[in-house]
Amino acid sequence: MSQVLQIDRLNGVHTLTLARPEKMNALSAELVEALLVAVEKAGAEAADMIVLQGDGKNFSAGFDFADVDTDSEGDLLLRFVRIEMLLQALAHSPCLTVALAHGRNFGAGVDLIAACKVRVGTDATTFRMPGLKFGLVLGTRRYAALVGAQRAREVLEAAQTFTAAQALQDGFLSRMCSQDGWQAVVQEAADTARALPMAVREHLYRVIAPATANDDLADLVRSAARPGLKQRIAGYLEASRPPARANQNKETA
Repeated sequence: MSQVLQIDRLNGVHTLTLARPEKMNALSAELVEALLVAVEKAGAEAADMIVLQGDGKNFSAGFDFADVDTDSEGDLLLRFVRIEMLLQALAHSPCLTVALAHGRNFGAGVDLIAACKVRVGTDATTFRMPGLKFGLVLGTRRYAALVGAQRAREVLEAAQTFTAAQALQDGFLSRMCSQDGWQAVVQEAADTARALPMAVREHLYRVIAPATANDDLADLVRSAARPGLKQRIAGYLEASRPPARANQNKETA
């Protein structure tokens, strides 16, 4: 078992818990690879359902920028490609996929939620997707399919933070409930998943899912491969830092 991902299997339900609470469950390369293996294995084992959740204060803070200074642009491109492959594995899984989101969530963490078929948040959950601030197109078409092109443009252009109530109204979230109610939500979803044989469920998901995998990957690669990715990320991180606190001992005139 990966130290960054906890996997629990019970009665056809594979629960994947992002286990980097000290890093707000940011998506390191190790965590992304562990998730990819777990999602693909759940499908191969004919699991009924995959549940995604996060340990600690939130679901996921998105892409882990910790090693961006030492990663080459090629390394960064590959990491973003692997995240896109993870999103596609979730979106096209024959399993019913459920995301349980709490706390503050960003970027690729929000994209993980969007890739799931059932998306649940608490009343305090928030979301923000700032990828366009450094020129990255990741998960954009999937988000727009949920909320509509006009709303997606408004949110993504301004990198708006939106609440769970707004997400529910937009169609990004399927439902809202407290974490105390998550077990009931999971049981209800599992009953729904088991109502159809896996082959029928897989056929249903294939028919209703948009066949945009190649376009999604191409758009991501084009945006990330544009020269200067590291500089764009560095500029974004610098702009995101809170302003330095003024000298509190300085007397005002």
